[in-house]
Amino acid sequence: MTMVAVDVSRAGLWDAEALSDVAAATFPLACPPNATPEDIEVFIDEALSYERFGEYLSDPNRTVLKATKNGKIVGYAMLVDGPPEDPAVAKVVTLRPVLEISKMYVLPGQHGKGVSTALMSAAVEFARRGDFAGVWLGVNQHNQRAQRFYTKNHFETVGTKTFQVGSQTQHDFVMQRAV
Repeated sequence: MTMVAVDVSRAGLWDAEALSDVAAATFPLACPPNATPEDIEVFIDEALSYERFGEYLSDPNRTVLKATKNGKIVGYAMLVDGPPEDPAVAKVVTLRPVLEISKMYVLPGQHGKGVSTALMSAAVEFARRGDFAGVWLGVNQHNQRAQRFYTKNHFETVGTKTFQVGSQTQHDFVMQRAV
């Protein structure tokens, strides 16, 4: 069996619908078991819709990287330029200037096939080229798989934050790494 190469490049407005579809398919996988389908649906509708991706792709402080295989988007990462807005996060993220990896998701059939690694490498390289001192992210405290991946990629847990999914408050670890 031949391995298909992963191509990572900057997404454009024309990718908004495909990115929204990937987001809707992948976000529920990162949620803890107590997240209700209704709350997940509300979050997808409010934060991951086609319209919202159009806004993200038009925002000069955001960069969306898409991972493609055979021309199809199989994952994405959203990078946000600027210091953390949440005071609790700003207190524990010590690197400045810093780039947030706001979202990083890969379709389930692509797990373990190098897509996440390619996206992370591209995100870190983007931060290096932009003269950022480091990157940070939030990851749900129940998402062990993602935590292992981030630790393997030199992130360290520096604190916690809350994250709203519909009517439920979720608890995330805040992780950072120097670039």
